[in-house]
Amino acid sequence: MRISFCCPSMESQPWLEGLRAALPQAEVAPWASGAAPADYALVWAPPQQFFDEQPQLKAAFNIGAGVDALLPLRVPSKTVLARLEDAGMAVQMAEYVCHALIRHFREFDAYAEQMSLGQWQARAPHMRADWPVGIMGLGVLGKRVAKAVAAFEFPVLGWSRSQHAIEGVRCYAGQAQLDDFLSACKVLVCLLPLTPDTRDILNQRNLSRLQPGGYVINVARGAHVVDDDLLALLDSGHLAGATLDVFHTEPLPDAHPFWRHPKITLTPHISARTLRQETIAQIAAKILAFEHGQALSGIVDLQRGY
Repeated sequence: MRISFCCPSMESQPWLEGLRAALPQAEVAPWASGAAPADYALVWAPPQQFFDEQPQLKAAFNIGAGVDALLPLRVPSKTVLARLEDAGMAVQMAEYVCHALIRHFREFDAYAEQMSLGQWQARAPHMRADWPVGIMGLGVLGKRVAKAVAAFEFPVLGWSRSQHAIEGVRCYAGQAQLDDFLSACKVLVCLLPLTPDTRDILNQRNLSRLQPGGYVINVARGAHVVDDDLLALLDSGHLAGATLDVFHTEPLPDAHPFWRHPKITLTPHISARTLRQETIAQIAAKILAFEHGQALSGIVDLQRGY
């Protein structure tokens, strides 16, 4: 069995060593043009040339939950594509979203400013019942985030392309129920995959439907947001603020207005990092399952975009 590693932006050696330890029976090597045919591959933003030169691949495993970098590529029809399922990312995402939510709900930024001025003053508390939190995207990560938010006793709503039933979450589905979902939300968390249907979904029309004083948390992809629309709604006061971890261009350009906006909190795409050992263990288990003719979970449908 031969495994190819094609992740141009990552340091390959720790991954190669980990894969060799997890699958000692396999030959594991970094991909370079002209490399020998492989049975399996680990990929992250691979070039088209990789798939052109490896048409015999049985399966390629995306090192991450988002597969938008694969959508423009021509993947051999017989190659199965699989994405990561959790691998340590779900709990990180839940931490991040809950931190951003509670930081805003409890007004900790305002307290930090007061303390810097030497002011000792309690602020009037908010009622959780008045702060329904909507989760857009109810995959593995979205469900984990919804569960974590519900543990803090916020009302939780969920929206996705297909219908879900999640205990403690009021679920909406499809375009027909999107407006009802948005108008019921005070806080909106985006965890959607990036597809042609979801690109620019956080736009003037949709964000305007959030309750007045709404708050946006985007931990999915920067291309979900129409930047100018978000800025206009923040400046008008309809939105009280936003926490953004992902952007159209990364790193965020120095001149981008997000850097200087007082209602925006930024982080450098760190809401859920790929954990190498957990990822290797998951992919190694899937390769062995595939070798034994077992069905794989996390299969990517390129037509749907996730």
